[in-house]
Amino acid sequence: MLPEALTALAAAGGAAVVQAAGSDAWEELRGRLARWLGRGDTTRERGELERLDSSAAELDAADTDTADRVRARQEAVWQTRIETVLEDLDGEQRVQAAAQLRQLLEAAAPAPAGEAGLVSGNTFSGPTAVQAGNHNRQDVRFGPQA
Repeated sequence: MLPEALTALAAAGGAAVVQAAGSDAWEELRGRLARWLGRGDTTRERGELERLDSSAAELDAADTDTADRVRARQEAVWQTRIETVLEDLDGEQRVQAAAQLRQLLEAAAPAPAGEAGLVSGNTFSGPTAVQAGNHNRQDVRFGPQA
């Protein structure tokens, strides 16, 4: 069983696959993730590319009635695939693979558009929580800003 932090990392990987499918970021994420999953084995990498393409096609074909279910299923599929790779590695290999996956996911995350989504110049009266995140990290601050 993986530590909670690695399970969360695998879940972020599953979510990244679903979010990138059909977007401009897809080709880069697809290639990098297939290489990561293949762990240097080109035959395995080709198989992962086929699986990723199959997932993208399934997500694209989903209609409005089934889209949420298909997205959830694909996230779970890719989380499980990532967890399996991590579980099969020994301690130091696992640490290195997790670091590589984090870098891969950070590179695949959409860049924030300027300051969009950040709270700025507002007046709050009473207790306030301000939250900002980039899909992989959240910063939650309570109280007045410093």
